[in-house]
Amino acid sequence: MHNISTDAIVVGTGAIGAAVAWRCAQRGLSVTTVDPDPARGAWHTAAGMLAPITELHYAEMPLLRLNLDSLARYPSFTAELSDATGLPTGYAECGTVEVAWDGADLATLRDLHAFGTGLGLKSSLLTGRELRSLEPALAAGLPGGLLAESDHQVDPRLLHTALRVAAGALGVRTMVGSASVDVQGDRAVGVVLADGTRLGADTVVLAAGAWSQQVAGLPAELAPPVRPVKGQTLRLRLPGPPRMAHVVRGSVKGVPVYVLPRSNGEYVVGASSEEAGFDQAPRAGAVYELLRDAQSLLPELGEAVLAEVCTGLRPGSPDNAPLLGPSGLDGLVYATGHFRNGILLSPVTADGVAELITTGTLPEVLAPFAPSRFAKATT
Repeated sequence: MHNISTDAIVVGTGAIGAAVAWRCAQRGLSVTTVDPDPARGAWHTAAGMLAPITELHYAEMPLLRLNLDSLARYPSFTAELSDATGLPTGYAECGTVEVAWDGADLATLRDLHAFGTGLGLKSSLLTGRELRSLEPALAAGLPGGLLAESDHQVDPRLLHTALRVAAGALGVRTMVGSASVDVQGDRAVGVVLADGTRLGADTVVLAAGAWSQQVAGLPAELAPPVRPVKGQTLRLRLPGPPRMAHVVRGSVKGVPVYVLPRSNGEYVVGASSEEAGFDQAPRAGAVYELLRDAQSLLPELGEAVLAEVCTGLRPGSPDNAPLLGPSGLDGLVYATGHFRNGILLSPVTADGVAELITTGTLPEVLAPFAPSRFAKATT
């Protein structure tokens, strides 16, 4: 016997889980979310780049299409959130400048530009002079870069707050605590909380990010192949208006770095990437490297106040792409493994999972990311 019954339970209240809960509630479902620490998650550390073009990788074409689809949803997604809550999301159509550190980097950017152009993606190569004209705060002597006018940003912390408020206004209930999936026979029927409370549901959505494989109750062969990837971001402050008009990213001697300007004078610098299990302790070397490389591109940041060091865990998957859709167990849906694209993919994931739950049909855009693609790897 379940203490509480609901249409859907979402395990995890990060950006993905909160967005799924909101969209499901909009479709008239009763929704309960469960999380041991709703105030923290990968969203708290994430910088909020919405960058399918400057994140382009040759071997990730299905993921590129998913990223572009989700980016196209962002203007209406954030406008709807702000209309519903009266809260900002930090969505800014600012464009992104990818900086070449040296001639080899510039050659790589030219190759990516040609590749992207062949796919119909719009970007512009920049000379060193054009680069400094767009962003005068950049270091002198950089040979050139790439402008992706449609790669934007959002503030994940503001976005997450708005999602939680919007979901709560539609009756979504949040329960704080760890949960195990309640499997009876050949289907998931809800979750069991650590205190023994049983929550019944027609559908359980696993959106626990880097902890998704750790959620108890799952048959071993169905545990999603998701691992934690440690990342650190820094938040810096300079007095006065922002020195930058665009997101700036680059690679300094082969090490990637990015800087996002916020309208409040904050600069988000990221991000390190380490295979360190569930360790979330800040690492001094990573902080030093981020500050060093960010100042190499934007020397004025040397005068900034170091306001915050934040560490989080991205949910990585074997192919760096999410697991979206039926888990292989009736009543259990996966929405996890988004790795570095969780914030970008929140709109398309939420829309698709809500569609699956209410109609039984997985939208075509999510089909390449069905968890079944890893069936052989997990048996």
